[in-house]
Amino acid sequence: MLAVQILLIGIIMFIVPVMAGGFFYKVEKSFGNILFMWISGQIMLWAGFQCICVPVILRWGSFGDVKKLFLGFTAVLAVGGAIICALRSLKGRKAYKLVGCNKHYINRQYIVLWGIFAVLLLTQLILTGVMAYEEGDDAFYVAISTITIDAETMYSKLPYTGGTTGMDARHGLAPFPVWISVLASLSGLPATTVAHIVVPIVLIIMAYAIFYLVGCHLLEKHRAYLPYFMLLVEVMVLFGGYSLYSAENFLLVRTSQGKAVLANLVIPFLFLLFILLMEKIQKKEWTADIWILLTSTMITACLCSTLGALLACMLLGIVGLCIMVCYRKWNVLIGMAFSCAVPVCVAALYFVLG
Repeated sequence: MLAVQILLIGIIMFIVPVMAGGFFYKVEKSFGNILFMWISGQIMLWAGFQCICVPVILRWGSFGDVKKLFLGFTAVLAVGGAIICALRSLKGRKAYKLVGCNKHYINRQYIVLWGIFAVLLLTQLILTGVMAYEEGDDAFYVAISTITIDAETMYSKLPYTGGTTGMDARHGLAPFPVWISVLASLSGLPATTVAHIVVPIVLIIMAYAIFYLVGCHLLEKHRAYLPYFMLLVEVMVLFGGYSLYSAENFLLVRTSQGKAVLANLVIPFLFLLFILLMEKIQKKEWTADIWILLTSTMITACLCSTLGALLACMLLGIVGLCIMVCYRKWNVLIGMAFSCAVPVCVAALYFVLG
């Protein structure tokens, strides 16, 4: 039974997002775009979950309604992305590649550096599972995930006492713990296990995958230094516990909390999309798919934290101003306004309901 549950969670967390990411195979074509498809597919699933879950919460719907709607959305997205990749393969084109490695850079030192990186990453993943412990906020977030499954309700019961409560706008508009409930319900694993072991292991790998893609673009003409960049990121994470509230500490200790996902996945992925957007503007080949993905990332920021709506919009506004000044592309305002529409609505709801 446990083997079946692990297989199910593996399919949900790895295979399905890659299939869903087939819609964006053209956004990142240079370096290991199967990693990009995996990340972008998960971002799309998160964005869809936010758009499905929040309205159901506001109308006091049941957890079962959210699960059914999200399953339908996931199926459509995964099948559609897989069909796009299959059609591309039938035309004799590669729909994906694992990594964009140039043989010119491969030597003994290069392999050793990547080996050290892999060992340190494996150590982090093992310790994340073996040394998982109850963090203070788990009394709320993990309890919410558990109550959601047991009571089939969302944010209508107090996690501390089990009593009923009114609308919790702060947490109800950022229902990341409910997504963990969906994973636990579909796989059959306990919500606590999913929150403390499964989600941290997967999201830590995803965080490093994002930094790998960022490094590929920043060091496009100096790829021999990429393992040094990744080792630097890894060392900063390992020794980033100088505060309980640092992003590095959140990545290793509070990975299953939405604010950790915002700091370590969503914001770095936004930076990656900004790099890709500017590259495409320079080459005059930017298309609608990157704007759709950017919009999905902005919505995902809202799923992680209500503060994410503000932070993501501020970051997008700063980058948009730089693009307009540097490239004289005033029409980016249209895409940015579209990308900020849902975060602005979430922020407005927060002030109205709060």
